[in-house]
Amino acid sequence: MINEKNFNKIRTLLAVIIALFIAFLIILLVSDEPLNTFKVFLLGPLKNKRYLGNVIEATIPLAFAGLATSILFQGSFFNLGSEGLYYISGLIAAAIAIFLPVNGIFLPIIAIVSAGIIAMILGAIPGYMNAKWNANVLVTSLMFNSIYFGIGLYFLNYKLRDPSQSDIASFRFPSYANLSKIIPGTRIHSGIFILLFVTVLVYLFLYKTKWGYALRMTGINKEFSNYLGIKTFWVVIYTHLIAGLIAGIGGSVEVLGMYSRFRWAALPGLGFDGALVAMLAKNKPFEAIGAAFFLAYIRTGADLMARLTNVPAEMVAIMQAIIILLISAERFLFYWRHKMLLKEVK
Repeated sequence: MINEKNFNKIRTLLAVIIALFIAFLIILLVSDEPLNTFKVFLLGPLKNKRYLGNVIEATIPLAFAGLATSILFQGSFFNLGSEGLYYISGLIAAAIAIFLPVNGIFLPIIAIVSAGIIAMILGAIPGYMNAKWNANVLVTSLMFNSIYFGIGLYFLNYKLRDPSQSDIASFRFPSYANLSKIIPGTRIHSGIFILLFVTVLVYLFLYKTKWGYALRMTGINKEFSNYLGIKTFWVVIYTHLIAGLIAGIGGSVEVLGMYSRFRWAALPGLGFDGALVAMLAKNKPFEAIGAAFFLAYIRTGADLMARLTNVPAEMVAIMQAIIILLISAERFLFYWRHKMLLKEVK
């Protein structure tokens, strides 16, 4: 018997299959060697250790963004503020790495914790505005993305910028500020262990604590939760605090794990990516890692395809759009679900 949980998994899987099928049709129309192009796209990331390393490296920031957004979506808060929080937390971690006179392993720990706490406070602002004045969290989070980017770019340009660099980049981090690489021949860093640890904590919080239960109930029906005695005002606040903390940890881990300088002259694009990961994962913590890996895999495959064939990597953007449209479309497979429910009643 197919229950609601399995139905959602089938629905998501079918959306991915349809997107891949449309990608194949595009390749068939555009490429001179469609079969070889599709092979590069699907199997290219498995070709050697470096390419697979690229997939895992890209999975880490996507998974952090997906976790942060999943918590917000569990509470029915359509907040895309991970974008700005990633940027500002990465910049804060970079500033601490450059200027704080601490040696050894304590420097990255202090940088990540400090950036996470500041991002947690900043991330709570749209939540407070929503709880206090019923401000739309989508609008306020997008607004704050621009604000944090503008403030961050100012400090990067006038306080952290290395004048010896031709591009916009900070001073170099001391080597001990970077997270250690764990697999030779790749850039996979110890931030993956932080990701796994945070994922376990998020799972325990959502499904093993009364606060997580209150969050999920508020997401299902806020008015009914108020009737049950759940203080939804504080649920809104702590949901945004936790999501901001996760995004802040993700931004600082990405900067200290992958870069020797802070080089983000633009927003990293992880707000919408986090929403896509959360939608693919159905807002489940462990599934968010799998969804992030899938997204990182097809992007790495598309990059290889663009370099080795005549099909542009932008094809992945079409796939992502199709997946989002199908997953978010309430009528997708509605007839099948309706028949399934009728059979269960009978």
